[in-house]
Amino acid sequence: MTATDLPLGGTVPRMSVVLVTDCQRTIRPVLQRFREQTVRDRLELVVVMPSKSAGELDRSAFTGFAGVQLVTVDSIFPLASARAAGVLASTAPVVAIGETHAFPQPNWAEALIKAHEQPWAVVVPAFDNANPDTPLSWGAFLRDYGLWVRGLPAREIEFVPPYNTATKRDVLLRLDGGLDRMVSRAEELEKSLRAGGHRNYFEPAAIIDHANMSQPKAWLLQRFLLGREFASRRTERWSRPRLLLYACAAPLIPAVILTRLIRPLHQVQQNKKLPGGTVLALIVGAIVSAAGELIAYAFAGGANTKLRLDQYELYKLRYTSLRDH
Repeated sequence: MTATDLPLGGTVPRMSVVLVTDCQRTIRPVLQRFREQTVRDRLELVVVMPSKSAGELDRSAFTGFAGVQLVTVDSIFPLASARAAGVLASTAPVVAIGETHAFPQPNWAEALIKAHEQPWAVVVPAFDNANPDTPLSWGAFLRDYGLWVRGLPAREIEFVPPYNTATKRDVLLRLDGGLDRMVSRAEELEKSLRAGGHRNYFEPAAIIDHANMSQPKAWLLQRFLLGREFASRRTERWSRPRLLLYACAAPLIPAVILTRLIRPLHQVQQNKKLPGGTVLALIVGAIVSAAGELIAYAFAGGANTKLRLDQYELYKLRYTSLRDH
């Protein structure tokens, strides 16, 4: 790993944003949103990319920020390792993990920085759907970000996503479990935060538009792989009898998932008219995800699952109605 400071800023950054990409073109849409931030001059961008692509970087696209760090690595996969490298290279007291398909509204960074004046370890923004035209998009969005949908009130929260949130850098680096895990595994991040006595906050004034898969084939495969990856992570040290027990209970998983989605679905329906078929998409997604968990409990394996999910994450816009952006 090599970190290079591109001398394009001048002020002291208040928040660092880590963006992992294969080339500048992939982050062009989200980079524009960061250029529109009301506090752009207080942001440090930490761009992590393969060494072979670094020479193609157009520095003029990064003017106006407090600072820019270019971190070059041999490979950006797994994304967790690349994101961890970006966190280590960051210099601001607050750090956020950005995504190629998550577009912050202009006040996003300002609201997160202001909230971090309080002793919160993690501040989570409000999420909205960037491509709300299909039930598949809503099915993925509510499943992944339903706990933090736009419209919910400001409050202290327990559960936090590892991406698009703002975490105090010193807290993140001190958490037990390894930085790679903390920037990629929500359940382990929550566990470590709880063990350390840290508190988290939901800030509705910070809004981010998240794009979600809407092409049927890719959508189904991603839902399946997410279920398989989740089960593979939680069963790393499980005994064979326990694995078989959970495999037998797998048919109950869709009911558990759907029960958790009732509140976010109701919240969104208060403010938006959802496309017909959204509830069906939630049901199908829960069943497909449960099938992925069942395979992991019964047969383990799936060595390529994480890589395929990382590729979907990096190139998600290709599988949405926003793919031409």
